[in-house]
Amino acid sequence: MESLILPAQCRPPAANPFKQDVQMQTDVSSKPPLKASASFSITQQPLPGEIIDARLHYLCKSGLTDEAIAALDALAHCGLKVKSKTYTQLLDYCIELNKFQLGRVLHARVHLVDKINPFVGTTLIGMYAKCGSLAEARKVFDEMVERNLFSWSAIIGAYHREHRWAEVLDLFGMMMGEGTLPDHFLLPKILVACGNCGDYGTGKVIHSLVVRCGLSCYTHVSNALMSAYAKCGRLSLAWRFFVRMDERDLVSWNSIIYAHCQRGKNAEARWLFDMMREEGIEPSLLTWNVLISGHCQSGDCSTAMNLKKEMEDLGLTPDVFTWTSLISGCAQNSRAFEALELFMEMLFWGVQPTRVTIASVVSACASLKSLKNGQELHSLASKMELAENVLVGNSLIDMYSKCGELEAAYRVFDAIFEKDAWTWNSMISGYCQGGYLGKAYDLFMKMQESGLQPSAVTWNLIISAYVQSGSEDRAMDLFHQMGKGGIVKPDTSSWNSLISGYLQIGDKNKAFGLFRKMQSYGVRPNSVTVLTILAACGNLIAANKVREIHTCTLRRGLVSEVAVANFLIDSYAKSGNIVYSRAVFDMMPSKDIITWNSLIAGYVLHGCSSDALNAFDQMRSEGHRPNQTTLLSVILACGLVKMVDKGKRIYSSMIDDYQILPTPEHCFAMVDLLGRSGRLGEAIDFVEHMTSEPDSSIWHALLTAGRTHGDALMMILPAERLLELDPGDNVTRHLVAQAYRISGSGTNSLKERMPHKSRSKLRGCSLVEVENTVYSFLTGDQSSPAFHSTYAWLRSMARNIHLPDPHWIFGIEEEDREQICGIHSEKLALGFALNGTARNGRFIRIMKNFRICRDCHSTFKFVSSSCSCEIYLSDTKCLHHFKNGNCSCGDYCSRKSSPCKYLMCWNCYLRCQEPKSGYFSDNHVTILQDDQKHRGQIQVSLEILSSLIAVFTRRVDKGLALLVVLNLFKLVHLVSTCIGLQCCKDDCGYRRRCFLGFAGSGSVVFIINNRAGTVSIQIKFDKLGLHLVASQVVLVAVYYMLILYFIMLVNLCRLAHS
Repeated sequence: MESLILPAQCRPPAANPFKQDVQMQTDVSSKPPLKASASFSITQQPLPGEIIDARLHYLCKSGLTDEAIAALDALAHCGLKVKSKTYTQLLDYCIELNKFQLGRVLHARVHLVDKINPFVGTTLIGMYAKCGSLAEARKVFDEMVERNLFSWSAIIGAYHREHRWAEVLDLFGMMMGEGTLPDHFLLPKILVACGNCGDYGTGKVIHSLVVRCGLSCYTHVSNALMSAYAKCGRLSLAWRFFVRMDERDLVSWNSIIYAHCQRGKNAEARWLFDMMREEGIEPSLLTWNVLISGHCQSGDCSTAMNLKKEMEDLGLTPDVFTWTSLISGCAQNSRAFEALELFMEMLFWGVQPTRVTIASVVSACASLKSLKNGQELHSLASKMELAENVLVGNSLIDMYSKCGELEAAYRVFDAIFEKDAWTWNSMISGYCQGGYLGKAYDLFMKMQESGLQPSAVTWNLIISAYVQSGSEDRAMDLFHQMGKGGIVKPDTSSWNSLISGYLQIGDKNKAFGLFRKMQSYGVRPNSVTVLTILAACGNLIAANKVREIHTCTLRRGLVSEVAVANFLIDSYAKSGNIVYSRAVFDMMPSKDIITWNSLIAGYVLHGCSSDALNAFDQMRSEGHRPNQTTLLSVILACGLVKMVDKGKRIYSSMIDDYQILPTPEHCFAMVDLLGRSGRLGEAIDFVEHMTSEPDSSIWHALLTAGRTHGDALMMILPAERLLELDPGDNVTRHLVAQAYRISGSGTNSLKERMPHKSRSKLRGCSLVEVENTVYSFLTGDQSSPAFHSTYAWLRSMARNIHLPDPHWIFGIEEEDREQICGIHSEKLALGFALNGTARNGRFIRIMKNFRICRDCHSTFKFVSSSCSCEIYLSDTKCLHHFKNGNCSCGDYCSRKSSPCKYLMCWNCYLRCQEPKSGYFSDNHVTILQDDQKHRGQIQVSLEILSSLIAVFTRRVDKGLALLVVLNLFKLVHLVSTCIGLQCCKDDCGYRRRCFLGFAGSGSVVFIINNRAGTVSIQIKFDKLGLHLVASQVVLVAVYYMLILYFIMLVNLCRLAHS
């Protein structure tokens, strides 16, 4: 009998160690045996299977895989088999040692297994799945003759790990078709697939299967079932299931809290969180993270930060997921500065950022266009070997592109080895934003050459960029070319890109044409389409288009979306239909803070301050927390009704109660509030104490306040600041010139501030919609539609309108007077809309590019009353709603003004009556007046009088101040208004000659009209004495000035020594 030696080590054996000589020699005893370090002999019978298995195990454990394969080949040559258990153990060794190529070699020798059972196939499936070769795993599964529960679990688990949820559900259906029922380990995986696919029907089937098979006793199965219901949008079913659970663990609570957070129900999630703690289950770090992430996703980052602080107070340390949620939430909700601060704090506490963290904070830098911070983050990502990561790389490309560093963006793009569609899109978008359409198109072609087909997003980027650059024909060619390829066809997003592109270049007509065309082609508009097109309808002449879009949303079922309804409320308000805004608001089943903000802002726009404040109170009673926009609208509403104290309380509560930092818009609202209420000194003091530099809107508000309340000195400061901010703006230069003229300042300083700048003629333009057609009118343009008939109609109407004095020289207007530039455009538009037809009861909507003047404002008020129509006019300041002779603005922006608060002619001064009495209160002198013409009182600050009295008496006391005021009011007889340049005394016959008035702020204005022109002289009192400021210094002015000075000196000295 031949001796068979199995060596322990071979490299590799020259001869097969299992080879048996079929032709045996008769004299075998004469051959010496082979020697080896470790060997065993088999004589006459084959080796026992146990010894072979042990030997193979030994070779695999020792890492001698090549020898193990050689041994298997030797067994095959000898016609021997290995046990299935041994084979599966060999495969397990391959999985454990990550030697998947060896596993493929073992798979090729599966025929050596004595009996192939389902466990062999299951092990092969597991091996291929763990090495990432899902296709080979599926091939093994499909070739299996017999499958058991473990086989199905292995293949379903493989697809589950790859997040291929649809295939998981398909396999579950096949499994049930073959009569194999899943166990409590497999069911949760299938339920996860149901939730991610939104397959509510399969979830119901599994629920019934769980009940019939008695698997509901397993808590993890119940948790998975509840989570599946929630992900399928059946939150109420998930809640009922949760309530009926016999046993709830930490996972159960986390699942139901997570479900509510995902649906934006953060208040309910917090209630569940508190209820969980009441039942004795302490929240884990995961629970806190779920709550924090939910608030961040809904934009409530302030509450999320409070939750983090509360978590830290309980001894829990935030992990990287906590920090990442907060950073990502701030970056996505316009709080980029806070995102950067959180990231620095995270690094301070030694928390290592992940790729998601880096990508989020880079996105914040992109929003701020902070190149320096972005470069530092790029350096950090490189040190962490994350710069070439697709997610981080895409964020870096976007950041560099928005900062204008396209070369740096391309270097990042080029360094990413495995580029996805977002990588290409980010770089193409960067080139499009920079105006490099040629490079963008070249990259677009390279993307296709790389084997990655452009998505609809890529096509849309290119098309939109060409539209915005003015290459409309090229954009349309690409749009039609997109449909010819067949791979990517134009969808709703493609139409949205075209519409958005045309809107950005200001071509609204083509945008609306495309909106109608896409519907005629059978493409359904989505919420993005509606929001895009509605953004162009926020004006008066788009009222019909807003109604058309509203009808489209009703047909498509889009009006139920909160964002769409919010835009409809805003668009209806801006187009003049506040009643429709309220109707849309009342029909909404659920409202968010933007809904309330849109309604409140609409009421403020229409001058309905009481409705705005009532809506604000109702919003707070329903549990909504005001944000920046809410408080801005409320302060503006307080300004409309001059509720100064309430407005101040709201402003103070921003920091104290709501932890909101005031923005320049809030400061403008406060200045407007104080200016409307006549508290000009407080307005100036507020501006001087602002933490940020005042912008042009704040100075415009001060200028309007000074103009309205007749304070000449108040006009100079804002006028000068406006000129500094925008010296090249023609409107600003026009306003500044008027302010200098009114205040009596010399023309030399004006020429110094505006050297060698000839002001171009300002020309107003107005638009009006008549019978679905928009007409344009220019000021003084006699070629406008139906000019002659319109002009005749306006002349006939002017006979019945009481207009302010045409010689009035103290009004500040953005547009020249009609005597200079011709009939204003808004009058032409109004006359065209009403002339020649019986349009009583019609709504007329006009838009103008300048603020309406006083004359036109009075005309519109008269027409609204005489023609029984409602007129909406939107100018650069506000929306005017004229009805029954009144305007929603309260005549604030068009009120008659004067540099003097009280104006009296010289003759009336000499014979005016004494005021009845006076008294002191709150550091003010109050003068009472009671005669046939005027009843009331006025307060004058002692600060105004102190320097005046000190000039003559060198001493100040309250008794003397009262006497000075009583005598001074002989000059400025108490009146509340002045009509043009005429005396306040109705029985006076003097007009436009010589006037005297008290301007406030320690000054008296002396106005003279003679043949040489109008002279405005102002006396300013301060500690240094009297100062004369005159617009023109002529002989007659000096003469009258000396008389005034002498009389006041005599009177004041007499009072001082009496």
